[in-house]
Amino acid sequence: MGIILRLRLNSSTSLDETVQFLKSQIKKSFNTDDIGFVLLKDTEFTILNGSNSVFLSEVGKKCVEFIAENIRVKKEALLYSNIQNQLADETIPFSSLMVVPMIESDSLKGFCIVSHSIPYYFTFDMFKLFQSLIHHSTLAITNSMLREELERMVITDQLTQLFAKGFLNDEIKQSMEKDEEGTFILLDIDNFKKVNDTFGHQTGDEILVQVANIIQQNIRSSDIGARWGGEELAIYLPGASLKTGSQVAHRLVEAVYKNTKPKITVSCGVSYWNKKRKDQVESLFNRADVGLYHAKERGKNQVVIKEDKSPF
Repeated sequence: MGIILRLRLNSSTSLDETVQFLKSQIKKSFNTDDIGFVLLKDTEFTILNGSNSVFLSEVGKKCVEFIAENIRVKKEALLYSNIQNQLADETIPFSSLMVVPMIESDSLKGFCIVSHSIPYYFTFDMFKLFQSLIHHSTLAITNSMLREELERMVITDQLTQLFAKGFLNDEIKQSMEKDEEGTFILLDIDNFKKVNDTFGHQTGDEILVQVANIIQQNIRSSDIGARWGGEELAIYLPGASLKTGSQVAHRLVEAVYKNTKPKITVSCGVSYWNKKRKDQVESLFNRADVGLYHAKERGKNQVVIKEDKSPF
């Protein structure tokens, strides 16, 4: 199993694929009830996607927190014959636990945890086999994490943590192929040079981050917020009508004015496409840019919709 495992895990798989493959191997080897993968960073822990839901419950998280504290101190594998004796005040849905740290280059990355409802279920031989499996898997997990982090950095603006412009462009092109409609919003911070001149460039950066956070709070998980360039930000709403897009833009203008410090305003240009008329990504961008220009011209802090067949 060790050679096959290394061959499978050395391939360029995603983190989710790596976790799912390991889950299948662990379940096959130990017939476990629940399997969890936990990442550690400083005093925080993150339960990876693919972990069983029991570890995401309130009592499950308390158990993970208890184990994380022990792993950070001991940095060694742990075998609990009956974890309920350790957490007597909690109603835990499992008894037996095996926990193995994921250590790469002498650095503790996290741990894998498996459980069973029956006390004293895991034998010492099973414990040793589990340690070996996780030892051979840690490099694959950390490599998958590093690869996904690098991919995320490529498509993410480092200051605002919004997506990069190139990623937004690609997503809109794909949306125009598969969706029925979509709305694009181009947003510009009003008088941004004055903000930098008055408060300094650090405050200017903080304003950009504040506006980016407001965007994230006011769009769906399927929507895309991006750094367009300089003080310009953009939002694409796949499958959204012009009415919906206009409502989002007006909501953003209001939210920015109410929630930024120092207080600033933004202007928005909105454009829209649908399958009933021939359209191009560049044309969608240009119409929003024209709308933004007219919002600025009309006094800023407002939304202007620019459709292909509509007057300014």
